[in-house]
Amino acid sequence: MSEHSRTTQRIAVGLLFFLHGLCFSSWASRIPDIQQKLKLTEVSLGMVLFALPIGLLASMPLSGWLTARYGSSKIVLGAILSYGLILSFIGLAEDKYELILALFLFGVASNTVNIAVNTQALIVEALYHRSIMASFHGLWSLAGFSGAALGSFMISKGNSPQLHFFIVTLFIFCAAAIVSFFIPKAVRKENKGPLFVLPDKSIFIYGLIAFCCMTCEGAMFDWSGVYFKKVVLAEKGWIGIGYSAFMSTMALGRFFADSYTTRFGLKQTLFVSGLLITVGLLTAIIFPTLYIAIAGFLLVGFGVSSVVPLAYGAAGKSTKVPTEIALTAVASIGFIGLLIGPPLIGLFAGLTSLRISFLIISFLGLSVALLSFVIKQEQD
Repeated sequence: MSEHSRTTQRIAVGLLFFLHGLCFSSWASRIPDIQQKLKLTEVSLGMVLFALPIGLLASMPLSGWLTARYGSSKIVLGAILSYGLILSFIGLAEDKYELILALFLFGVASNTVNIAVNTQALIVEALYHRSIMASFHGLWSLAGFSGAALGSFMISKGNSPQLHFFIVTLFIFCAAAIVSFFIPKAVRKENKGPLFVLPDKSIFIYGLIAFCCMTCEGAMFDWSGVYFKKVVLAEKGWIGIGYSAFMSTMALGRFFADSYTTRFGLKQTLFVSGLLITVGLLTAIIFPTLYIAIAGFLLVGFGVSSVVPLAYGAAGKSTKVPTEIALTAVASIGFIGLLIGPPLIGLFAGLTSLRISFLIISFLGLSVALLSFVIKQEQD
């Protein structure tokens, strides 16, 4: 394949990652407006929001099976179009029950895109004979910033979520139509196996690595602001700086992770990433002052940036199970961490303190580093 062809395919798949992130961040940026529109209390909103992860989990086995059965190129296009369309339905919801249904379907579509687009990324990565998976996830993170910025702009102009989401949906449809001509054409497979199979030892290890990392991510997503408010005692204007620091280095790190992995290897990259997570959290725990805590959160962002993309990439290259099924297994195990991490932190914080909760999370970062040695044994 020519250099131009593989570059074109890489750009096309990268745009799909961007569309995925843009769609999700567009929804997230308008949650307060939708809460106000539907007159939802905080408790009601929390219950409604739970429909999205339920949709994600419910679709885990089916997404991998469909992608393996019909090919990632067909599934990713159908799923990204569905994802964009459901976003508009979210904006049109008139009561909490319609919103619950829309968010459940949003979760189903999101996970289907996730499995199919990562399968596409592995096809492109094979053309380069080196790691490029993290850069795709970097585009997803970049889309998160873009979606948040677009949301802020729409809010400042007084535009409704309905109009905002319709514009994003229209953009997704137009972009997907163009991308459809350039993405890798995956071969349809005769997959008559079960929807879900137990992962073998190596896939399970990558799942554990993803679990540890995504638990850390969930903690940073949901509790960084609380930590800076109650432990660091940051002033009101600085409460969100920890989250911003973490997100910025997580996005930035993904654009450098591939070159580091190509030079030093998967095992060393995971080991260093685990250490960065641990050291970053311990820094913020031991020295809970503003600037040192910011530095700690910056390190955590760099640490988590490469772990999940590398776990996906390594699992997807398994010769024992189909790529799509391997990705589904790792994503399923990892997502459990993202789902249970934040409430467990709240539980431990209630029993002990928030600093102790973050200390427990730091051991998960250390676990990523230690599991890198198990990968070495498996590969050797």
